[in-house]
Formats: sequence, structure tokens, C-alpha cells
Amino acid sequence: MAEVIIVRDPIEAGRVAAAIFAQQIIANPATVLGLATGSTPLSTYAALATMVREDSIDVSRVRGFALDEYLAVPPEHPESYRSVITREVVEPLGLIPEHVFTPRGTGPDITRAGAEYEAMITEAGGVDLQILGIGSNGHVGFNEPGSSLASTTRIKALAEQTRADNARFFGSLEEVPTHCITQGLGTILRARQLVLLAFGTGKARAVAAALEGPVSSAVPGSVIQQHPRATVIIDEDAAARLVHAEYYRHAWRSAQDLLPVDF
Repeated sequence: MAEVIIVRDPIEAGRVAAAIFAQQIIANPATVLGLATGSTPLSTYAALATMVREDSIDVSRVRGFALDEYLAVPPEHPESYRSVITREVVEPLGLIPEHVFTPRGTGPDITRAGAEYEAMITEAGGVDLQILGIGSNGHVGFNEPGSSLASTTRIKALAEQTRADNARFFGSLEEVPTHCITQGLGTILRARQLVLLAFGTGKARAVAAALEGPVSSAVPGSVIQQHPRATVIIDEDAAARLVHAEYYRHAWRSAQDLLPVDF
């Protein structure tokens, strides 16, 4: 069962998640991070950047692998995930750009890009700590409902709901790509630790289904139940449909009493 932490708002969630990431990097300066995009992880990246700066955390050996990339969107496009990761993660944290990778969404023989990315992750020794968001339809990465629980990095069609959710990053829905290349659910499960974040009432149904429903390809985020070391950090709105919310709050308070941490 994942550790579920219910906090006041995304800012507090970012501090809690960033502390986990900072501890990982301090313990292993050559940490391999799994990086998500979108609005959900922004408070974590901002808090982590502050910790890196104020605590002089060495990130010169940190490597990173993005979860996904749009298909047929050039890396220099401002909404390519290569560009987004550079703006939101690489530059604020001071990571070495050559140490951070995204799946290849363009170029020749694109059908081989998934296998190439899998090989790169394996060669790096695997992901130590993966940050995740969850879509309103339960997707993680761009693994839409119906994705195999054992899937690896591959090309996928985006659900219309996902395209609509991402339209805010583009000029219109028509400009949102229809396909992507994404790490699979099996790839995500191979990470040594997972941290999933979700905020707002729009995520409440997906969060409840992922954490308290059956493990099912209909709710890709439910695979987090199968991971031995997973932490879920959500705000009160995203926790609104959880049946066992009070237990999660109790367990988190108890953990702080046993091992106090200043977040």
C-alpha cells in the first residue's frame, strides 16, 4: 500500500515532495530522476530548486529521464517536453543539460525510439526516484486507460480528454498533438521509488480509483498499488473521494511523531 500524505495545498505538497528528492540526491549524488511535466510538479521543482541553492546540494552528477514527449513536435518547440523540462527543471535546479533526456519524438525510424529510450534508462542503471502526476481520466505518463500494466516505452494515441486538458499549453485544441511517446507502466514500476502528486477536485475521482479501487488497465494510475515504495502526496480537494482519508492522515501524523521532519 502506498503511503498517502494529505496536505493543505500544492505549496505544502511541493515542500514535502522536494524534501524526499533532496534526501535522495544527498544520499546518492549520482541519482537518476524520473521527471514529469505539466502543472502538478511545478511546486516540487520550485521547492527543490530552493533547497539545492540554500543547502548547496551538489547536483552535478544527477541524471534525469522525462516520462514522455509529443510525437512530431521538434525539440525546439516551446511546448515540447524537451523545452519544458529545460525551463522548469534543468535551469532552476542547475542540472547539466547533457545529463537530462527525453524520448525521441522526431527523426528517422521513429518506431524504434521506444526501445532506444528503454536501453538508455537501463544503461543509466534505472530510475531511482520517479515523480508522477495523474490525469483526470487516471492516466500516468501518457498511458491512457486500456494501457497494458506491463507496457514499456512506446508510441500512443492521446485520449481526447487528455488533449483537452493540455490545450491550455497551446493556442487551441487543434494545435495539441494527437500522439506521443511515453514510458510504459511497466517502465514506471521499475523505478526504485515513486512519488505521485495530485491537486484539485478535478483529480479526486481519479485519485480514489487509483488508490482504493482495483488495479486495472482502466485506471492506469492504479499500478502504484503494486509498487513496494510509493508515496502519494495530495491536497484536501484531491482527497475528497477517499474512503480511508482519516486513516491516511492518522498514519502520516504518527510517522511524524516517530521520526520528526521539518517540512
